[in-house]
Amino acid sequence: MIKRTDLLNKISGFIDKDIIKVLTGLRRCGKSVFLSQIQEMLLERGVDPENIISFNFEDMSNDHLLDAVSLHKEVKKRVSGKKGKIYLFFDEIQEVNEWERCVNSFRVEFDSDIYVTGSNAKLLSGELATLLTGRYIEIKVYPFSFSEFIEISSPVLKNFSKSELFRKYIVSGGMPFLSNLEFEKEISFQYLSDVFNSVLLKDVVKRNKIRDVDLLGRIVQFVLANIGNTFSSTSISKYFKSEKRTVAPETILNYIKACEEAFLFHKVLREDILGKKILQISEKYFVADHGIRESVYGNNEKDINLILENIVFFEMLRRGYKINIGKVNNEEIDFVCRKHNETVYIQVAYLLSSEETIKREFGVLNKVPDNYPKLVLSMDQFDFSRNGIKHIYIPDFLTDNKF
Repeated sequence: MIKRTDLLNKISGFIDKDIIKVLTGLRRCGKSVFLSQIQEMLLERGVDPENIISFNFEDMSNDHLLDAVSLHKEVKKRVSGKKGKIYLFFDEIQEVNEWERCVNSFRVEFDSDIYVTGSNAKLLSGELATLLTGRYIEIKVYPFSFSEFIEISSPVLKNFSKSELFRKYIVSGGMPFLSNLEFEKEISFQYLSDVFNSVLLKDVVKRNKIRDVDLLGRIVQFVLANIGNTFSSTSISKYFKSEKRTVAPETILNYIKACEEAFLFHKVLREDILGKKILQISEKYFVADHGIRESVYGNNEKDINLILENIVFFEMLRRGYKINIGKVNNEEIDFVCRKHNETVYIQVAYLLSSEETIKREFGVLNKVPDNYPKLVLSMDQFDFSRNGIKHIYIPDFLTDNKF
C-alpha cells in the first residue's frame, strides 16, 4: 500500500499536540490504512509500541466496547502501568454510543495523543463540538487521486501510458482496495457495488432510520445521473411527479443530506462573482468516487464531461481549496477555488473541438475582472492558451501540484 504523503504531511504538525485528530471520509476510502501509516510514523520517531493502543469498531471482537462506559474501562485497563505519552487510535468511532464522553475523558485523564476516524459528518455536529471547542482538527480523507492511482497501479498496469492510465481511472475510480483486485473489471465493480450498498444501508438508512429505501435508491440514482449538473429538490420532485409519484421537496433534501453526511455526495454552492454573493438555488452535487458511479449507474465514458468535472473537483479539495460554482451574468464558471489568499478559476471541458467551444470556455473567464489564475482544462494535448488564460491537458494538471 502506498504512503499517503499529502495526508501524512497535513497531520504531522499536530502529532503530540493536545488536539484530537478526527479523520473523516467515505467508508473504505483508506482511513484505516492511513491510521496504520500514522502509527508507523510514530514508531519511526521512537515511540514505544506498547504505548500505541488501537481499536477498530467494525471488528466484532470489539462489540462489547460499543458504549462509552465499557470503552473507558478497557482503555484505563490497557493504559495502567505504562509510562510516557499514550497514543490512542479509534477506527469508526461512531459505532460507540456516547463516544464523545469517553474520548474527552481520555484527553483530560491521560497524557495522551488521540486519533479517531468516522464515516459520517454528524461525527462533528453534536456533543463533540460542544465538549471540545478548539480541541480537535478534522482531516478529510478521499479516495485515491490520479497521482496515487498511477503509483498504486504501476505493478499491474506497468505498460500503460499516462493517457491509458487516465482512461482506466475514469472507469475504475480511486477506491484503494481495487489494487488488491488488480483492477480486474468484473470483480472490481462487484466490490464497488458492495461498498455502495454498505454506505447506503449502514451510513444512510440505518443511521437516519429511513423507511422508504426504494425512494432513497431512486433519488440516489437521479443524483448519480446528474452529477455536475445544477438542479434543485423541486426539479427532482417534478421528475417523480411525471412518474406518477408525489414526493415533497423537503423529503428529497433530507435524503440527499443524509447521503452528504455519509460522504457519498458533496454539494457545491453557486456564487455571483460580480455581485459577490452566494446563490441559494440550483447547487451541484459530485459523487465521492466516480468508480462507484460506474459500478451502480454506468455511463462514465458516455458522460465524460461530468466525470472530468467530478475528478477535477475532488483534486482541488485534496489540495485544500474551498470550491464554489461561479456565475457571471448568465454564464457559468465550473469552479472558483480559494485557499488562504489565493483564487483559481477553472473551466473543464472534454475537447475544445470547435471555435464555438473554445469561445465558450475561454470567453466566460475573460469576463472575470481580476488577475487571479484562470485555467481551461481539457483532454486536448495541443496548447490552446490565450489572453493570459492557461490551457492544460487534464492528466498533466492532475499530476502537477503547481496550483
